[in-house]
Amino acid sequence: MAKKFPLHPKNPERICWGCDKYCPADALGCGNGSGRTLHPAEMLGDDWYTFGDWAIDPADPATPGKKTH
Repeated sequence: MAKKFPLHPKNPERICWGCDKYCPADALGCGNGSGRTLHPAEMLGDDWYTFGDWAIDPADPATPGKKTH
């Protein structure tokens, strides 16, 4: 099962968001030679999850990154 994707992570610039490993930006584990993948909030703003195909509802308990307890 994939890790839940956070809507508003703290310090997103410290992590690569390109796969489920969520590696530190200075120690990428994919080995593809590319740079770090930005979190959508870094590219689109804090309300990134409300646009287009994302359509994530933060009030829904099934929303990725939302704690249910």
